Amino acid sequence: MISQFIFLLSICLSWLLQTSSTRILTLEMHHRFSTHVKDWYRRAGSDHSWPEKGSVEYYALLARHDRRALSDALTFSDGNATFRISSLGFLHYTSVTLGSPGMKFLVALDTGSDIFWVPCRCTKCASIDDSPYTSDFELSIYDPDGSSTSKNVTCNNDLCTHHNNCTGTSSNCPYSVSYISSETSTSGILVEDVIHLQSLDNDLEFIKAYVTFGCGQVQTGSFLDIAAPNGLFGLGFEKISVPSILSREGYIANSFSMCFGHDGIGRISFGDKGSLDQEETPFNTNSYHPTYTVTVTQVRVGTTVLDSEFTALFDSGTSFTYLVDPSYRMLSDSFHAHVRDRRRPPDPRIPFEYCYIMSPGMNTSLVPGMTLTMDGGGQLVVYDPIIVISTLHELVYCLAVVKSQELNIIGQNFMTGYRIVFDREKLVLGWKNFDCYETEDANDDFEPKPANYAANVPASSSGDSGLLNHTTTQSNRNTAQNLVASLSLYRFNSFNSIHSFLVYLFLVFLQL
Repeated sequence: MISQFIFLLSICLSWLLQTSSTRILTLEMHHRFSTHVKDWYRRAGSDHSWPEKGSVEYYALLARHDRRALSDALTFSDGNATFRISSLGFLHYTSVTLGSPGMKFLVALDTGSDIFWVPCRCTKCASIDDSPYTSDFELSIYDPDGSSTSKNVTCNNDLCTHHNNCTGTSSNCPYSVSYISSETSTSGILVEDVIHLQSLDNDLEFIKAYVTFGCGQVQTGSFLDIAAPNGLFGLGFEKISVPSILSREGYIANSFSMCFGHDGIGRISFGDKGSLDQEETPFNTNSYHPTYTVTVTQVRVGTTVLDSEFTALFDSGTSFTYLVDPSYRMLSDSFHAHVRDRRRPPDPRIPFEYCYIMSPGMNTSLVPGMTLTMDGGGQLVVYDPIIVISTLHELVYCLAVVKSQELNIIGQNFMTGYRIVFDREKLVLGWKNFDCYETEDANDDFEPKPANYAANVPASSSGDSGLLNHTTTQSNRNTAQNLVASLSLYRFNSFNSIHSFLVYLFLVFLQL
């Protein structure tokens, strides 16, 4: 009945607009529980019941309506939890279900790339039978022939970009992505199949949405060893990414969020635009290849304010933060000036220049606090600017910022403690201090922490001195042991892969 009324009203408005160019039209608006609306329902013969104004039911119905209108967020069918797994490259992973019947894949989440791919019809893929991680994780190989909903993507598809390698418009569309990390790539053909999702509201709804992804037949470099052995979930701006497809098909708003917990547990929610009280800064859009790049206008280290403006990519696929000179030199020199502990002699085998020895017999160390001021004035307090390494004879902590030759990257360590919102409609990055467990839904099948997740070093503010108080606990020592096993390939999509190998050698050396 309501839809018929709206249809008739639209016809009347169209007629009025066509017959008069000078007439001013107004519409009277009524609250959904107002007397006018109730009278309209009664005249229409509806026996609709109404809650008493001011009652619990009254506000519950209003809130439920708001949630339907504003919280159309989706996540994966297994839940929205993500885990930072030390033995798989120290990246954030989640479980994704593809195809019919559904098959699960443990994929790494990466805002620095676009395509989603999984191992498939393998010519050269990471082993799922005889590898160090197979005892801890169940890995899968996607089989298009084994899924009743799988479809090949042909060369005349809009998402096919490698037309030069096509033999005809009806042939399978090839794909190939080379990552900046040395000799790391994936290639194969594009396929289309359903991804299993669920809504995040109280009306738990399971959804099967068709997405286009890579059937990864050949992987090279880091993908064969430790990083993303079961697939990579690109979250970038390009139209082939899953967020782009879901928003284009009307499933979600063109936005998503990722939460990075201090304990390595996180969340991912598609369609989430954050909250009104979050900080925001605009993306530096590039029409040729848009990325999640923002402008940092100022850096505060301890009590020193550095007027060093630079642009940086927010990349969930990078463990640490990378800066080029002069920003790197200014930040690290200021950090060193505030530290009271004795500096460990530089070691050319690792990229971290600034490492310090905690005084014997002490279990705490004062570390300079750090804050980034973004374009627009929003401030991001860095809760975890260091890593702690435990050796047989001493505790060492390092400024976890790597000197870069090409590109500034804000990595996971600077995002810890925040819900980061990638709003692609407003073209802004949002962030808010957040407890990732707050987003846990009663219907979310939340799993306990995996045995080899890696916890960050806890940090708390220490007055107005610009210092953070880092307490050395057994978890710090465990974290250091996890780092030995994981940092060799912490960033498969980075430009400095040699640094990864040097980190690994140095940390192994420290454990001897």
